[in-house]
Amino acid sequence: MPEKPARTAVPIHELIARRWSPRSFDPERPVGREALLALMEAARWAPSCYGDQPWRYLVADRFADPAGWEAVFACLAEQNRRWAGAAPLLLVACADTRFGFSGEPNRWGAYDTGAASENLCLQAVALGLAAHQMGGFDAEALRRACAIPPRFEPMAVIAVGHPAGPDRLPPDLRERETAPRERRPLGERFFRARWGEPAA
Repeated sequence: MPEKPARTAVPIHELIARRWSPRSFDPERPVGREALLALMEAARWAPSCYGDQPWRYLVADRFADPAGWEAVFACLAEQNRRWAGAAPLLLVACADTRFGFSGEPNRWGAYDTGAASENLCLQAVALGLAAHQMGGFDAEALRRACAIPPRFEPMAVIAVGHPAGPDRLPPDLRERETAPRERRPLGERFFRARWGEPAA
């Protein structure tokens, strides 16, 4: 698997350091059922407000359900369609906007769904798979194509598959694929109890 481990300020767990968002997938290799179940199980055990588990995932498998996969793929932004067509799985992450136990608005649903998706992506790394989360899609088209109920908000489409080398990508995307990973310094994003005062 092509690796781009994070250059961290201090040591962190290897699984987190190895997680990144590649765009190059092997179009010939499906994701096996056991691996798919492990991805879903990892997401299932994410924390959530009141343990409500507001996430729902639609699984579009190019090998098992080509029509379903095509329906999701057609809703992606053009820039994402340039590379995501090789991914065997497109997972649609949706957040419930209401609590399941009360029907009251749940303002933490999107936050919790993000946590579940990160669990899923870390499990993908552990399995030697690649996962790339996308916000570039037509949410209303996705609602229609996948019959998503109004109270659920489509948050991301996650491409998952076996990684391939950057040579499979067009030149401009190949350059992005091989560019060093960057993050803002800790002091710009983590503050003491008073906003703007660096915690690190």
